Amino acid sequence: MYVWPCAVVLAQYLWFHRGSLPGKAVLEIGAGVSLPGIMAAKCGAEVILSDSSELPHCLEICRQSCQMNDLPQVHVVGLTWGHVSRDLLALPPQDIILASDVFFEPEDFEDILTTVYFLMQKNPKVQLWSTYQVRSADWSLEALLYKWDMKCVHIPLESFGADKEDIAESALPGRHTVEMLVISFAKDSL
Repeated sequence: MYVWPCAVVLAQYLWFHRGSLPGKAVLEIGAGVSLPGIMAAKCGAEVILSDSSELPHCLEICRQSCQMNDLPQVHVVGLTWGHVSRDLLALPPQDIILASDVFFEPEDFEDILTTVYFLMQKNPKVQLWSTYQVRSADWSLEALLYKWDMKCVHIPLESFGADKEDIAESALPGRHTVEMLVISFAKDSL
């Protein structure tokens, strides 16, 4: 398990918006070591961490991250993208969904958006805050966002102090092109 550059950038975005987080319901999907979710919890959000129910080791890493950060109130659930499960059905409405570097394999994109769409049905005002590393100019979410009636706004990294190589005093290996998106329902009336 590793803290990827996208997680550091998303944690920086959360820190920048820390004043709006207390009391917000926040779900991190594909959490891994859970840096963004841990940051949200430290800033006062009511956080649920999730990773694939098919990867119990990843769920244990989430639990260990909570334990090491003295966050016993943070729940950890197994959610497999694109699958309807008891844990997914039991989730309360969320205000923010965090996703750091989950748009990694194009074959997973629609499963991720299917899960997010289900959560948007519970709270149409929920936003997906996502960072991803540009790996191929051929990969795009545009058609899938249109299909699932979602829109996205690109957030410039310099707008929240994440346009440096040493974000949050971390030495990010190599040069990475990280992008920040906020995805929501396309309907403006919601």
